[in-house]
Amino acid sequence: MKSKRVLFLFGSLVILAAGCASQTGWQPVVDPYNDPRAAYINQDLAECKVLAQRVSGYTPGEVVKGGLIGGAIGAASGAAIGAAVGSPGKGAAIGAAAGGIGGGTYKGMDAETAYKNAYIRCMRQRGHKVLN
Repeated sequence: MKSKRVLFLFGSLVILAAGCASQTGWQPVVDPYNDPRAAYINQDLAECKVLAQRVSGYTPGEVVKGGLIGGAIGAASGAAIGAAVGSPGKGAAIGAAAGGIGGGTYKGMDAETAYKNAYIRCMRQRGHKVLN
């Protein structure tokens, strides 16, 4: 029964982290002053957003992957440590939760950084002055 609660909590936290790390609302700030391509800013923003998503991988998917990998590694480590103190099941559950949350957060932040960098690079290569 406890393992089901831990798995439910782990799954809920991964889904929550996936929702927090999304790429849908951010876009670079572009200075249109003296920009010869100012008329194309909105079109370029839309196209660069799609390209950046392809380059970085969609963040919620990356969070889930990181959470699963981190959870598996954490469970194995936790089981080994738990076995040394007499409770491998409890150690595996704690390790899975900690590893899953850490792995999901890391992959989400990594994908978000790649997304922003690709978005900015795309806009700059199209001749726009990106401020952030």
